[in-house]
Amino acid sequence: MTYGAETWTLTVDLIHKFKVAQRAMERAMLGVSLRDRIRNDEICRRTKVTDIAQRISKLKWQWAGHVCRRTDGRWDRRVLEWRPRIGKRSVGRPAGQTTLKRLEAAG
Repeated sequence: MTYGAETWTLTVDLIHKFKVAQRAMERAMLGVSLRDRIRNDEICRRTKVTDIAQRISKLKWQWAGHVCRRTDGRWDRRVLEWRPRIGKRSVGRPAGQTTLKRLEAAG
């Protein structure tokens, strides 16, 4: 369920969906239905499974530490240290090839 979680951009809504899915899986493991009206903390206590949000957070920090320790200049380290250009992009559609050729011909 957490494969590749190190690189996910998590939102509150996505974390909530993961928690709902985890609770559904835990209920299935215990053979408990929603009609039994057993609280989530009781289900967590019975299954002894770590919370998915905590697990993903731990994985993200482990990955960050792994990337920071690298010294071989891989792309992930370069992306981590990348700074965007200063200034703003020009407004409007980029100039086409024909416009550039006309400008060069006009000299």
